[in-house]
Amino acid sequence: MASHESIYTQGMLHVSILFLIITLPLAAANNIRLGVIGTDTSHAVEFTHILNDPGAPGHISGAHVVAAWKGGSPDVKESARNVNRYAEEMREKWGVKIVGSISDLCPMVDGLLLESLDGRKHLRQFRQAMACGKPMFIDKPLSDSLSGARAIASLAQEHHIPWFSASALRFGSTARMRTSAMISAIVWAPGPTEPHQQLKLTWYGIHGLAMLYTLFGTGCVAVSEISSGDSDVITGRWKDGRLGTLHLQRPYGKWGAIVFLKNNKLRADTNISFSYVPLVRQIVDFMSTKVPPVPNNETLEMFEFMDAAQRSVAEHGALVKLN
Repeated sequence: MASHESIYTQGMLHVSILFLIITLPLAAANNIRLGVIGTDTSHAVEFTHILNDPGAPGHISGAHVVAAWKGGSPDVKESARNVNRYAEEMREKWGVKIVGSISDLCPMVDGLLLESLDGRKHLRQFRQAMACGKPMFIDKPLSDSLSGARAIASLAQEHHIPWFSASALRFGSTARMRTSAMISAIVWAPGPTEPHQQLKLTWYGIHGLAMLYTLFGTGCVAVSEISSGDSDVITGRWKDGRLGTLHLQRPYGKWGAIVFLKNNKLRADTNISFSYVPLVRQIVDFMSTKVPPVPNNETLEMFEFMDAAQRSVAEHGALVKLN
């Protein structure tokens, strides 16, 4: 006959096994596997560092990058210069597996980060990636054109793919400046361009535009833009009468904002800094909830804004309605 001690030991062993059976799925659910599409941007490296390195400043647990497809655009200098270097860094430092195609990522991951630097490539890459049936973060820009952005949104809806696209500037101090007392605002940001992008603001100016939309939300009805060699000044009129102005500086410049309030008050941050950590935290939450932290319709309106701004330049600064 087994001793009381033996029976107790066996019982505890059964409890331990049962505990593991129950908790292992929970652990897996809390350790989301991510795949990167496009290693030609520093975001691929920075996001992987934050997720995969427990010693990283601002490390975020709950997800990690397991695999990546390099991609790249030979005719975009920044992409061609970095695509292999960043892929190798991800492989060597954090054990990311580099695969030969987007479809190779599908069985390996629970969610996708479409990081490719070149917005022209996003629609084609999204078409391939949606076959995975996984939620997707699409780094700025969603596309390099209004038609491309709309096509991605339409395909995502048709195939039930949760997605969102956002700049890290959305989740910094600009968000804390938003208030119902705002009557107008001026935002400034760097505005370099890249000749292969159909809408020039999609290359870098979209960061500043994200700040403007963080303050205003949707509802812009018309836009005017005037440009020179070193700057763009773009003003949007919202349907409630508020005015938002975006001043972009080239080749680069600082980030800042002034919010004008009722009763002659204002809020200002003339030298905004930002971190990728809040954006990555939003990405991890999205991969679990499938709820985009930036509404898809707001992202699409930003593309309508950029399209109207470009048409305004062609019409010598005329006020152009959003399409």
